[in-house]
Amino acid sequence: MRLTTRGRYAVTALLDLALQPTEQTITLAEIATRQTISVAYLEQLFAKLKRHGLVSSIRGANGGYHLARSAEEITVLEIIEAVNETVDATRCDHKGNCQNGAMCLTHDLWHELSNHIADYLGKITLADLVARDNVQTVAIRQNTSAFDDSTLLSVTGI
Repeated sequence: MRLTTRGRYAVTALLDLALQPTEQTITLAEIATRQTISVAYLEQLFAKLKRHGLVSSIRGANGGYHLARSAEEITVLEIIEAVNETVDATRCDHKGNCQNGAMCLTHDLWHELSNHIADYLGKITLADLVARDNVQTVAIRQNTSAFDDSTLLSVTGI
């Protein structure tokens, strides 16, 4: 199992969204600034997240994104799966044909590990992550840093 950038960024972006006031729509540019993820990459991720009912969008001048469901209802596993990631640690996609069409010696071990990972990530919600002290500390730093950067840009005219 290898969680790629796509899965990590999707979880990070939705956690960023969950940290913002629920009545406010958030642009991908705002998330991109805080999380140092390109807007183009976020657009690809959010298209998948929207298709899976995890985010909703509003068009227009005050448009942006917000969570489609409460943070208590969205699990990390759902987010990862929505962007076509997997927590499968087997080489055979759980089919048992890992060694020339037959099961390998360690198939059951990796299959059980995959189940444990899925169970663990399926129990962690965005609300659980928001409640963590470290997440709150980092969010405050990122919001302050993003504000400082935008202030600098507006002051310098860039």
